[in-house]
Amino acid sequence: MISFLIFLGVFLFMECVTWLTHKYVMHGFMWYFHADHHQPKYENTFELNDIFFVIFATPSIILFYFGVQGGFNYLFFIACGITLYGACYFLIHDVLIHQRFKWFKNTKNKYLIGLRKAHKIHHKHLQKEKGECFGMLFVPFKYYKM
Repeated sequence: MISFLIFLGVFLFMECVTWLTHKYVMHGFMWYFHADHHQPKYENTFELNDIFFVIFATPSIILFYFGVQGGFNYLFFIACGITLYGACYFLIHDVLIHQRFKWFKNTKNKYLIGLRKAHKIHHKHLQKEKGECFGMLFVPFKYYKM
């Protein structure tokens, strides 16, 4: 039971980490890597912004290693929470919102439509300043009503 609570707590906490990282790192000192993501059209399959997947995956890989070495201790379940959040982020952000993969093109789900609207508002700012909606899975309720 404690393992599940660690996993769930880390998964939920990752939304806070994502919000802070997106606002203060991606739209801050690492804007160079994130800037191409705010351009209207992608010229390549990959963008510099994809480096953040590697950055977020690295602690998870390390925690998996030490968690397994420690007999599937709490580090393993922290890594599971981070990894599941990363998978959800990928499915929501890259597949559903940006359609980098054409898997979920037509949805009628109000939650998913709200996520799309909030992210569209975020992307209306092409520069790093004056951004809004930095989270991914939890967005203000006003976007579900629009």
